Amino acid sequence: MAKDQQERYRNPDAVLDIWERPSFGQWVGLSIQHLFSMFGSTVLVPILVGLNPGIALFSSGVGTLMYILITKGKIPAYMGSSFSFIVVMQSLMKAAGYPSIAQGTLAVGIVYLIVSVIVGLIGSDWIDKALPPIVVGPIIMVIGLSLASTAASDATLVNGKYSITSFCIAIATLLITVFFNMFLKGFLGLIPILLGIVCGYIIAVFAGVVDFTSVLHAAWFQVPAFQIPGVTYKLTWHIDAILSMAPIAFVTMTEHMGHIMVLNKLTHRNFFKDPGLNHTLAGDGTASIIASLVGGPPITSYGENIGVLAITRVHSVYMLGGAAFFAVVFSFVGKLSALIESIPSPVIGGVSFLLFGVIASSGMRVLVDNHVDFNEKRNLMIAATILVIGIGNASLQFAGLTFSGLSVVTVLGIAMNLILPRHALNE
Repeated sequence: MAKDQQERYRNPDAVLDIWERPSFGQWVGLSIQHLFSMFGSTVLVPILVGLNPGIALFSSGVGTLMYILITKGKIPAYMGSSFSFIVVMQSLMKAAGYPSIAQGTLAVGIVYLIVSVIVGLIGSDWIDKALPPIVVGPIIMVIGLSLASTAASDATLVNGKYSITSFCIAIATLLITVFFNMFLKGFLGLIPILLGIVCGYIIAVFAGVVDFTSVLHAAWFQVPAFQIPGVTYKLTWHIDAILSMAPIAFVTMTEHMGHIMVLNKLTHRNFFKDPGLNHTLAGDGTASIIASLVGGPPITSYGENIGVLAITRVHSVYMLGGAAFFAVVFSFVGKLSALIESIPSPVIGGVSFLLFGVIASSGMRVLVDNHVDFNEKRNLMIAATILVIGIGNASLQFAGLTFSGLSVVTVLGIAMNLILPRHALNE
């Protein structure tokens, strides 16, 4: 260990602190644990949207390595597929295919980089003013609740027709996942979503709804079908995709900053000052830019891995780097990608019931933890507007462009928060 590392502050609560390197055996085992903790969520996003899970796994791994590099190896965080963009991406995928999603994802990364430059110049206080809990909480709730119909369709419909078999598989998957969340301990307790999918998949196999054809024909080693702009598809402008996805970047920024706050408490440090919020935002944005160039979805920091850090008290950044390395390696295992793609929709629907509900509940928790007072008309007006327009997906169509309800309420929520007075005149 270098002398400057020995002189750094060491968190007495940590088994291994951020800059401490474990033995090779520990490194491999703990890295695989981090990989499994985020695996289910990272590959679930591309499955729901219709993207290649192998590419998403690859981009999350490379994105994490770039994040570690940009933050100077000072923050133990993992970058995975973001759920915040699912609604918009599903719409764009149906209308124009992945090229439109790629441009939207690139725009998200550029927004992060622009904000990181601004934060580096003037600080981050303005972000707190634009996105207080009364705006962020309802928007996060919209992200989860607006996906409810998608989960229900996956759980109940087969080729557009209701299926009692699919519904039973979905409910069984849901209950098993809930059981794992409540009762499993140790390492298994860190991967309840992945275990729920595995058990649901086994149930689906016995129900005869799984097609193994693609798995049997897939090669063990297979380069993911990367989507490279100007190489695998023709470059054309998708302004609607850019304008629909870019505003949501401000929502994921707040999630990212929330994760940094948790890591600050966990590691007894202040990452907003060292390496600085500008570096953390730049790292997150760069990860999304990388994803847009290879065929992946937008990337953001993952709470699942923060949970692993808290439980194991192993805060070494080498663990996250190892997990990223294994993610890249696994993305080239063709049979694994084919196996993931063979997961039937009722299994995904069952897990989604819980997952999307947790996202919505996280938004509610933002309001509760920050003691938002709904006796104030201002707060009630902002939350009511965001929830109904967002969940109802009241999209804006103008001059040939379509902006999703989530995009509309992100901008509208920020504007209402800045314009409305603190108290109504009749209060």
